[in-house]
Amino acid sequence: MATNGVPQINWAPPNLQSSQTSPSPSSAPFQQANNSSGAHASNGTTTPLEVLCGPLLNYKGMEVSQGRSPGVWRGSVLLVTKPGSGAPRMSIHCTNGALKNVSSPQANPSLQSSSHDSAIPVGPAVMLYENLECSFWKFKLEVPVQPFEAKWTYVIENARFLEETRPRDRARGEFYVPAEDQSMRMMFHSCNGFSVGTDEEAWSGPALWNDVLRMHVQKPFHVMIGGGDQIYNDGVRVSGPLNAWTSIGNPIKRRWYPFDRDLRDRCDKFYLDNYVRWYSMEPFATANSQIPQINIWDDHDIIDGFGSYTDDFMKCNVFLGIGGVAFKYYLLFQHHTAPPAKSFTSEEVDSDNEEHADATERELEMLKTKANIEGIEEEPGWILGKRPGPYIPEVSRSLYYQLGARVAFVGIDARTERTRHQVNYDDTYKLIFDRVNLELSNRRGEIKHLIVLLGIPIAYPRLIWLENILTSPIIGPIRFLNRRFGFAGGLFNRFDGQVDLLDDLDDHYTARQHKGERRGLIQMLQEISKLNNVRITILGGDVHLGAVGRFYSKPKLNIPTERDHRYMANIISSAITNKPPPQAVANLVARRNKIHHLDHDTDETLLNLFDRDPGNSTKTAAKNHCTMPSRNYAIVTESGSDNGRANGNAVNGQARPVGGVATGKDGHSSLHPGEEGAGTNHGAASGFDTGGMFAAHGLDVSLRVEIDPSNREGLTDGYGLSIPAMSRDVL
Repeated sequence: MATNGVPQINWAPPNLQSSQTSPSPSSAPFQQANNSSGAHASNGTTTPLEVLCGPLLNYKGMEVSQGRSPGVWRGSVLLVTKPGSGAPRMSIHCTNGALKNVSSPQANPSLQSSSHDSAIPVGPAVMLYENLECSFWKFKLEVPVQPFEAKWTYVIENARFLEETRPRDRARGEFYVPAEDQSMRMMFHSCNGFSVGTDEEAWSGPALWNDVLRMHVQKPFHVMIGGGDQIYNDGVRVSGPLNAWTSIGNPIKRRWYPFDRDLRDRCDKFYLDNYVRWYSMEPFATANSQIPQINIWDDHDIIDGFGSYTDDFMKCNVFLGIGGVAFKYYLLFQHHTAPPAKSFTSEEVDSDNEEHADATERELEMLKTKANIEGIEEEPGWILGKRPGPYIPEVSRSLYYQLGARVAFVGIDARTERTRHQVNYDDTYKLIFDRVNLELSNRRGEIKHLIVLLGIPIAYPRLIWLENILTSPIIGPIRFLNRRFGFAGGLFNRFDGQVDLLDDLDDHYTARQHKGERRGLIQMLQEISKLNNVRITILGGDVHLGAVGRFYSKPKLNIPTERDHRYMANIISSAITNKPPPQAVANLVARRNKIHHLDHDTDETLLNLFDRDPGNSTKTAAKNHCTMPSRNYAIVTESGSDNGRANGNAVNGQARPVGGVATGKDGHSSLHPGEEGAGTNHGAASGFDTGGMFAAHGLDVSLRVEIDPSNREGLTDGYGLSIPAMSRDVL
């Protein structure tokens, strides 16, 4: 079966041992160095390494080549093992060409499988954290950026995976690093889990990851960007240790319920087990071992609505406690970083304590969670907030990375500092954009596109009218009947007694309490675009709909898009796994797609991207072409390229001009040639072709939308558009 001309194949883990090599410029191979030294004992070859979860790949940034200095790609591999298994060992080598621009080769013939193979040293695994259940091990990776797109194969030595359904060759994995003149091919997703009560079998589990892997096999992704809710931990209040607390009818008693040692330990075990279960589930697990991740978090990574309930309730013992637990495992699983030395979940344990009088010496050491703690300042890609969040006593961790030759990325941590009335502190925004301006300035015009990751869409229809209804006096009698007799039980949440949908609406940047903050954020991004002559594109998820919003200069200003620093597309991709809202909700949001005025010079509205429903399905009303209630993910690639390499020409050898003149149209029409014909017939829709809509350095976007949720292969249709780079002459 083919969709948009893309062959649909049944994905299976690639046989890395039989991978074919491709020719590349020859040079002396840089071979594997001895990595047996280190602070932790190495795992012997006779005792299997018992792996609970992993390997998981993470992207940590890159340095581009300058002069004779080669570029360096940085990442990490995480393994979760049973305690006492010893430190794991790993080898890594390039399997599609001989390495160039490397130094100090150390011969190791055992890793040579062909004359083109090249290996690099891997340092000893670092223990990030250990308790009675497991050990977290991290390998730091640094590989030289090559003139060609390099495929790297890594091998975990003597690993035995304890999950019976796991492929036997999981100990071997591969990932791709872009060539030195290549920008990264990106995959973006959000909402990777199921809400409480969803029939997961009816939705075929995380089936769209099969499509991600099919696309990856045909043309590899260099990075996958998680926009929040990479895991759903909401079950902690239903089938987990917070069930009894949630069932307390009196909100005052719930508020003062103690988060004692026993409850903390049971919550800790729940979050750990849920992470191990979900990150070991296929096909998501294989994607994690093949495509390096960048992640920010959102409420479901903690618990539904965290940060958006009333302030006094958010400060109750239980919410403060689970915030600390979730933060700990977010750092470990999603960032490969040690948790804080002391928090709700990693406090010092004294052998004189009666609770631990019978513990063995080893158990005491493990309970103390002694680890090789990496200081947060050692993560150069992090932008740390100045002060702790209001409900999580840790500073926010936003991200800045370069994604290949001409694309930069900033991910804003929009959950750690969130309250019902703010998303981030003002001084956090200043820290983030000072860093962005510095990085872009240092690159002296080489960065053509800045990707901004937000947890929530920012160019999205207003739903203030619904907020007004849900907070109006007419809800009062219904709430009273709910408290006394359980009337309309599904309408109200069990935490603070408010309407259940209200925390989701309060999360939105378009909520009335975030209006000023939202406007200020967009205006700051406009200034960055103008100052650095860089196009900005925003990624957002959360709403379980696919859509594309745009900010742009008002038509009366008569500014062509390629010279318009206010033009910013917001790619909205959600959810890759969770079920979508009913068709009626999507149609309602579409009807609210008015042209809104951000300020005196900027308008905004959604693009009519969906020329038809995917496959032969019926998912939307005939008039709805801007919101799609079907599971989806996005592919983002540099435009005007050949086989992923920017060359300034279209597929047919003729770069299509941007236009050079203002359209004079509002956002209900296409604003530039890259939006013309947006949808399934657009050149970028397949996710493979660059479309040739522009000369080099724009972006091609394919929103991959599920056709049939009952099909476990996760087949999709693609909807494409292109985004132009900025002209040198910005207005």
